[in-house]
Amino acid sequence: MAPLTSPARVPEALKAGPSLSATRAARPRSVLVQAAAAQRRTDPKKRVVITGMGLASCFGNDVDHFYNQLLEGVSGVDYISRFDASNFPTKFAAQIKDFDVGDLVDKKNARRYDDCLSYTMVASKKALQAAGLEKHADPEGHGALDKTRVGVLVGSGMGGLSGEGDAGQTSMLHTQLCQWQPVVHWLLDTAGAAVIANVGSVPLPGNSCCCAVFQDGVKALVEKGHKKITPFFIPYAITNMGGALLAIDQGFMGPNYSISTACATANYAFVSAANHIRNGDADVMVAGGSEAPIIPVGLGGFVACRALSQRNDEPQRASRPWDDGRDGFVMGEGAGVLVMESLEHAQKRGATIIAEYLGGAVTCDAHHMTDPHPDGLGVSTCIELALKDSGIERDEVNYINAHATSTLVGDKAEVKAIKKVFTDLSHIKMNATKSMIGHCLGAAGGMEAIATIQAMRTGWVHPTINHESPIEEVDGIDVVANTKKQHDVNVGISNSFGFGGHNSVCAFGKYIA
Repeated sequence: MAPLTSPARVPEALKAGPSLSATRAARPRSVLVQAAAAQRRTDPKKRVVITGMGLASCFGNDVDHFYNQLLEGVSGVDYISRFDASNFPTKFAAQIKDFDVGDLVDKKNARRYDDCLSYTMVASKKALQAAGLEKHADPEGHGALDKTRVGVLVGSGMGGLSGEGDAGQTSMLHTQLCQWQPVVHWLLDTAGAAVIANVGSVPLPGNSCCCAVFQDGVKALVEKGHKKITPFFIPYAITNMGGALLAIDQGFMGPNYSISTACATANYAFVSAANHIRNGDADVMVAGGSEAPIIPVGLGGFVACRALSQRNDEPQRASRPWDDGRDGFVMGEGAGVLVMESLEHAQKRGATIIAEYLGGAVTCDAHHMTDPHPDGLGVSTCIELALKDSGIERDEVNYINAHATSTLVGDKAEVKAIKKVFTDLSHIKMNATKSMIGHCLGAAGGMEAIATIQAMRTGWVHPTINHESPIEEVDGIDVVANTKKQHDVNVGISNSFGFGGHNSVCAFGKYIA
């Protein structure tokens, strides 16, 4: 998740006393990751390849169209139309409009699912279709699978927020907030009465019958009692349900659980999924992240954190990583999912191999709830460990899809960490997908992994748009400012970091037989 725009603006409610770094003995200034000479894996049982990709995005559900829009520098950011955001300090986001599940979700469940679940199902089934393994579209490929060795690991940073959609049912969001009364009162105090008064009567998307978000949500439980809580409240709120529903639909009986590490979620899922394959637990893993936070409580929560851009007069120019004019991140949403499988399994079934997952790593800053470590220690260590796990030398990396959220603190800290690892950046191109699709939170790593792989496949890297007055930290780095560039990507790394100091880095490369 994006760090706050400035440490001085952290609300008192988020301060948990002095950071650990301020109270412990002097910590080391750097960590040296010792490794033998880099060597990639050669065992086909332990090499992990990508055979399918799927997404749900503000540019639609087609991977090629999604990347073409990125290459053209199109912004998916616009004024929020899902609810009346006129009284919020931030009135825009990279919202998915006119989302169409097609025939991937039946009509009954399409009405009932929270958007987070719908995005998960659509992106996952699109990825399975691309891999030739989806039950309904590819019965032969699906039928040949050992279902006990196919797992699902699609996480979410926040889970279902908007509630199921059958008319007449009480919104899951309202009842969920009833359980979170302390959080509600904190938001009331922090976000301001004008915002809360506006949110109180906002209907949620779809067919939800919603009469309030904050006060009326609490009032429904207090005055009408527990019998008015929808039976879908708990099942659709928990973050593991998207993966469970996919497994139920497809009959996959392998490892299945959810990871929730804020905005590092999808990368954590890729690392864990790959480890399941390498350890022999599974032949195939469907992995990624999904998020649907653009609703009043989601926007209100980040408003309270003071993390969002307020460039309301120019929303498409609001997300501007590494630019002096940045003032916070822009919310996005969607899902990004990969089909990962052992090389041995992919070859045996004659699959088309898109790319190879070389390796990855996860670390924690152990520093602050929302701000990154100022010297980038956790991030630089994570990059080093990812390279070690991948069996590659640092000079093999020539593309970085940065976390780059467009926040004052986060953008600088990440670049510091990158410079610690890559002392020579002359051959590297680095860009920021979030400049166009906003920050998709738990789904960000999934969608940016797809962008990384597409850069490899097409030979083109997309621009970082709105890059007009670069910060000095990126001097000497080609950030692909405003216009796409042709670039033969050898190895690309994708960075994702989350609240709590969670760091994750995944390395992808062209498949070489």
